This record gives sequence, C-alpha cells and structure tokens, in this order.
Amino acid sequence: QVQLIESGGGLVQAGASLRLSCVVSGRTFIRSAIGWFRQAPGKEREFVGTVSASGRIRYYADSVKGRFTISRDNANDTVYLQMNSLKPEDTAVYYCAARGSVTSTLGHEYDYWGQGTQVTVSS
Repeated sequence: QVQLIESGGGLVQAGASLRLSCVVSGRTFIRSAIGWFRQAPGKEREFVGTVSASGRIRYYADSVKGRFTISRDNANDTVYLQMNSLKPEDTAVYYCAARGSVTSTLGHEYDYWGQGTQVTVSS
C-alpha cells in the first residue's frame, strides 16, 4: 500500500518561511516523480511544483517561482517543499502526490496522494 504523509504546515506571518515534508512509503521512491499541489477554501486545487524521479527536472507555478524550492532526499524517501517569503495568498492545504518517473503539472495524472497539511499565512 502506497502512503504519502505530509508534515510541516502551520500558522506563520507574512514573510516567514516553512518547510513541508512528504514521506513516501510502499513504492519505489527513487522511481517516483513527486508533485506538490494546494487548495484554498472555495478554490480549485492548483499546481505548486514538481520534481522528477531523477531530481534533475523541476517545474514551479509562476505564483511561487523564486520563493518555493523542491528538493528530494532519496536516502530517506522524502521530498521537501521549502517555502520562503510567504504571502497570505499562499494559505491553503498543501498536498504531495506521486506518479511515474516523469513529472506532470496535472493533478489527475498522479496516482497517489497524501492527506494534506494546512499552511496559514497571516498578514
């Protein structure tokens, strides 16, 4: 059974940083592309960023480019989302998801999802 568990969310002020973690189990982690998505209240889920299985390819949404960074630790089956210069509009539930080795910006192309972690940024 594949499981993805996010952690690291919380309540911070604008301009602060947070690092989210996504631990993957039950799947060959090094062969999985991992995506981060978020969903704010009353809004549709949106793509945040993704990293390929090799770690060499990364894509980010324009809204987070330059502020968010994805990295992966294959030794610990973990992907991180480092979020800097947080803004109130970053407030959402953040989800990680796994699929085959190739990245995708489309949520429906991911096979497995975590339960999400809440990030709240106050102004």
